[in-house]
Amino acid sequence: MNEILELFTYQFVLRALIAGSLISVCTSVLGVVLVLKHYSLIGHGLSEIGFASLSIAAALNIPAMIISTPSVILASFVIMFVSQRYKTAGDIAIAIASSIALALGIIISSLSGSVSSTSSYLFGSVLAISQWDLVFSIVLSLVIIAAFIVFYNRLFLITYNEDYARSLGINTTFYQLLISILTALIVVLGMRIMGTLLISGVIILPAVSARKVASDFRMLVIISGVISFVAFVAGLLLSFVFNVPAGAGVIIANTLILIILKVLVK
Repeated sequence: MNEILELFTYQFVLRALIAGSLISVCTSVLGVVLVLKHYSLIGHGLSEIGFASLSIAAALNIPAMIISTPSVILASFVIMFVSQRYKTAGDIAIAIASSIALALGIIISSLSGSVSSTSSYLFGSVLAISQWDLVFSIVLSLVIIAAFIVFYNRLFLITYNEDYARSLGINTTFYQLLISILTALIVVLGMRIMGTLLISGVIILPAVSARKVASDFRMLVIISGVISFVAFVAGLLLSFVFNVPAGAGVIIANTLILIILKVLVK
């Protein structure tokens, strides 16, 4: 126990704990909307596209965020549009696009000799969190939480009945774009800790677990955030104790919580 407590005296661990906790809570909040609207694959698709853009940035030797942020935001618009218009066919398109993006990212990394600099993004690394990432995490978290508080009623209507929301004069397109941008930004930032292969699980699993015990939308958002926070802290500890990537530890913790809730809650 003393050794575990000693870990939190290191600056990089504290940065990972704070940034990761904020990212986890925000991904879970956005995950509630994405899961209920059957957009679960969006997180997976964006993360693979993010990896491809990171590979290009590494090959060109320029800051990753310069390419990955606009690329993932643009991709989020396209994915959201396809998902809305084509439903099941949209899921297939997302799966195909994400597979192609991952393959291109690996090829670009191999040809450019930047495999070592991009491999950490596949599985995540607590060492990748910089001071700037921490500041960005805090600001983005405040933006997402504020957006949910301010637009709660509209997001609720759009999530459960978009046609009814549109009939009330609500600009559903604006809120779809807002969700797309916030999801894209949180995916870009989350890739550093969770990894491109695992970030979609952090979006989906807390929301799925929360649905087992939540009775309404408000409680679903709150419980999902709590589950995601607990799972991240537990996963981070697992990563240090067993020397495994933090993203993998977080996914295992989320999975265990889901299994426990499925057993206990009928």
